[in-house]
Amino acid sequence: MAAKSTTQRHTSEGMAAKIFRNPNLVFSFALIAADALFIALIIAYVPYTKIDWDAYMSQVIGFLGGERDYKNLKGDTGPLVYPAGFLYVYAAIRYVTGGEVYPAQILFGLLYIINLAIILTIYVKTNVLPWWALSLLCLSKRVHSIFVLRLFNDCFAMLLLHASLASIIFQRWHLGLIIFSGAVSIKMNVLLYAPPLLLLMLKAMDISGVISALAGAALVQILLALPFVISYPLSYISRAFNLGRVFIHFWSVNFKFVPEPIFVSKSFAVSLLIAHLILLMAFAHYKWCNHEGGLLKFLHSVLVSIKLRFSSSTSLKKSNNGDKSLKILKAEHIVTTMFVGNFIGVICARSLHYQFYSWYFYSLPYLLWKTQYPTLLRLILFIGVEFCWNIFPSNAYSSVLLLCLHLAILFGLWAAPSEFPYVSNKRTD
Repeated sequence: MAAKSTTQRHTSEGMAAKIFRNPNLVFSFALIAADALFIALIIAYVPYTKIDWDAYMSQVIGFLGGERDYKNLKGDTGPLVYPAGFLYVYAAIRYVTGGEVYPAQILFGLLYIINLAIILTIYVKTNVLPWWALSLLCLSKRVHSIFVLRLFNDCFAMLLLHASLASIIFQRWHLGLIIFSGAVSIKMNVLLYAPPLLLLMLKAMDISGVISALAGAALVQILLALPFVISYPLSYISRAFNLGRVFIHFWSVNFKFVPEPIFVSKSFAVSLLIAHLILLMAFAHYKWCNHEGGLLKFLHSVLVSIKLRFSSSTSLKKSNNGDKSLKILKAEHIVTTMFVGNFIGVICARSLHYQFYSWYFYSLPYLLWKTQYPTLLRLILFIGVEFCWNIFPSNAYSSVLLLCLHLAILFGLWAAPSEFPYVSNKRTD
């Protein structure tokens, strides 16, 4: 017994020594503590600004009152346009806080710290940034405001998205897909991550694994939406998953330089969608599937493996051998693919409101350090993006500058060499 206790003590001491030898880990803990204090000061001394909170509470009150028709769930900013998960989350917030702003700010402060801890875990796992650059994750005035002074639902959506990504880099794909679906149920912007995620799933799992993971994600959506789908299915689907919404030109941070008649036109939306698809396919072919010989060759290999799996019993042995060749993806490759895929979607989004900055802010330091730019230029680009998001109201000049900064980052990512995607020939879980 004494020997066992001694062994456990030595193990714990060894782990502690390992943590303190890692500057990324030590600095991450310091950042979390410092930012927690900063959040407390913001809540205590910076006035809260009501934007969507009252609308959220009105929609939740209707839901708790038994209303299941989405067209009747409204607030002072308009009808409810988010999937069902939003209602469950904010109903829980209302239960905990009584609908009061101050306790909700404290709750969102905790949410901010949890989200920061998760994103720091991802950064430490990938080890792309130097330790000091992790501080950039805590230096956004706009993001602090989004979390504790605005209480937007984007905060919960991105927390779950980052939790999903953390699960995936630790090879918990099915859990990651369930959490990802939960994030989508709060706000649909998370679907910008869906194309790169599907590509990564095809790399990391056989077809049965992909189907079961997608089925788990779909089940989450079905269960959450069930009360509304049973009662008023068309109303729910048309409101919660409305891909054709046109945002007000005045509130947009990007493409403000585009005249409003063009901005709201269908042709402009279609042009951006085409640009989005072309960029995704280009990065998938030349960057994300570079080591597999390109996107087409990779997809062909996937089709071949599917045919082998579902062929006659004489091919079963070949199929099993094929399964053994599945490889574990590097955390760096997973995070790079996901962050770049989302960033492409952000660039091609017709309208970005101020809270939408949370969609990609936490990926910015990572993306900048994946470029081959010198450190000074990386910092200039980071400061420039933050500057644009803190100009209110946005104008044509800030909008043009933001687009140029985004394109500069994207060009740096395109010009950077692709990392080798695989860890080993071990089969994934």
